[in-house]
Amino acid sequence: MQEGWEKVMSVEHRVDERAAGAAEVRERDIASLSFEEALTELETIVKSLEGGRATLAQAIAEYERGTALRRHCEQKLSEAEAKVQAVVEGKAGLVLRNVE
Repeated sequence: MQEGWEKVMSVEHRVDERAAGAAEVRERDIASLSFEEALTELETIVKSLEGGRATLAQAIAEYERGTALRRHCEQKLSEAEAKVQAVVEGKAGLVLRNVE
């Protein structure tokens, strides 16, 4: 019995490692998206999840990607907000301060 348990734990560990690697690839993929691209993909995922036609595994994967896309969109919006807030009135009119 102990031997079977060790095999299960070994397989579980390998699956966790693969999932972590896949998550890292997805994060890099998402980081390269513009706000508009990420939002469009997020809208597609929401519609798919609302439709309820995916398998449980597919729904979980879509939910995870959707969560990452939401975080990416929030980050892009925060960056844009910081740039807008950096607009100040100067002698020559409105200017944009460098906030980076």
